[in-house]
Amino acid sequence: MTQKIRADGYEALREALATTTWYRNEFKRLVHTLLREHPELLTPLNFDQTKREVSDDLVLLLMRHERKYQDVTLGLMVELSSKSKFSDIERLEEPQRGELLATAHDSVAHLRDLVGTYDAMLQKQENVQEQIQQHRSAAQKGQLHSDALADLRARFLELQSNTSAPQARGLAFEQFLYDLFRLFDLEPRLAYKLESEQIDGSLRLHTDDYIVEAKWTKQPSGRPDGDLFAAKVRTKGKNALGLFVSVNGFTQDFITRFREGTPFLTMDGSDIFLILEGRIRLTDALLAKKRWANETGSCLRSVAEILHI
Repeated sequence: MTQKIRADGYEALREALATTTWYRNEFKRLVHTLLREHPELLTPLNFDQTKREVSDDLVLLLMRHERKYQDVTLGLMVELSSKSKFSDIERLEEPQRGELLATAHDSVAHLRDLVGTYDAMLQKQENVQEQIQQHRSAAQKGQLHSDALADLRARFLELQSNTSAPQARGLAFEQFLYDLFRLFDLEPRLAYKLESEQIDGSLRLHTDDYIVEAKWTKQPSGRPDGDLFAAKVRTKGKNALGLFVSVNGFTQDFITRFREGTPFLTMDGSDIFLILEGRIRLTDALLAKKRWANETGSCLRSVAEILHI
């Protein structure tokens, strides 16, 4: 085999895999269907990871064994590039539905363009070893999970130095949290209004649904804030939980009030920063906080304590 798949072809395949579904189960079904004749490629994949991480792992595997799997890779590219329906995304509510559909259509269109010109692309490849090195470099520079975390970290630092009106920063913070939750496949929903209350957002971790309260104020969140949020959580379904995110932390009377029987978990700016540094996955942090709340009744368990630092 003298012709090689270009790095941008692999990158387009990676992006299409990661963005053409929303729910984890739908993504898993898609990958299993695409690889139904090659179960050996499914074995190394860990579907407990995010969609993007699984896509990264699969594409890296295909690149490393291109001599064996070039036909498989081309088949995946052709099949995904012909995709025109994104059923699980289409079931979402606006504005999330429109945003994710646009991303899915864009990634498929880009892949389709590359597939359509593939013969010309292959003809430009002269040195096989040089092309292999290009693939490896592209894998390192691609939009991997760590790159997305770095982008979010930069946004978080920018928000910290932002001197705009509190309301504007609050809205930007809600969008930041949405993007963070989305990176970890937590099926987030942006802020929405019910008949008598405002919800800053929601997410799903495994089978648990959480409503989210997001605050970025000069002072720590106090007991009245906690009482109000606790009342919101308790009016939801019996399995509903809450996540109170306060960048500047919580007052002592807040912590004392929700030391027992808390209906929500808490997260502060220090927790967020450790997650953005890659010290712990967001999902693992939330699971550890939930276990602590179940065992002790307390709302407060810092990421630093979880990591023993």
